[in-house]
Amino acid sequence: MEMQQPWRPRLSFKSATIVLTVLNVVAVLFLLQGFLSSTISRSGASSSRNQFNSVQLKQIKDSEEARLAMQPWELIKRVKEIKQEAYAELETVQQKETTTQTAAVDLSKRLKDSRALNDPASFKALEEWRKRKMERARQREMEKNGTGTSQA
Repeated sequence: MEMQQPWRPRLSFKSATIVLTVLNVVAVLFLLQGFLSSTISRSGASSSRNQFNSVQLKQIKDSEEARLAMQPWELIKRVKEIKQEAYAELETVQQKETTTQTAAVDLSKRLKDSRALNDPASFKALEEWRKRKMERARQREMEKNGTGTSQA
């Protein structure tokens, strides 16, 4: 059997747990006191801060009025007008492009339709018309030359 020495305290898990619990409770009390004291000081500071803001409120309003008075309102208005004009011009250009595109599509369709109608019968009729036209032009030329020589 072991003999315990009287000068040496006995340390067990139970006694260590009790010591740690007491230290934790003390630490929580200190933290709680610090938290409550800072909350109380903040509420007192907020009332003095409100008074400070009410004193500076006139200065803030004056500086805001001075800042607004220094803004170039005419320049801002003109810039907005220029932006609106540019937007309107862009819309006009887009409309013109759309019109041009529709006209081109329409012309393309017409050409395709005319090519589709160029069957052999139409081609033959066109050739006959050209021949008659050339014949008339020759007759006019001959009459012109004949009348020109008879006058001279």
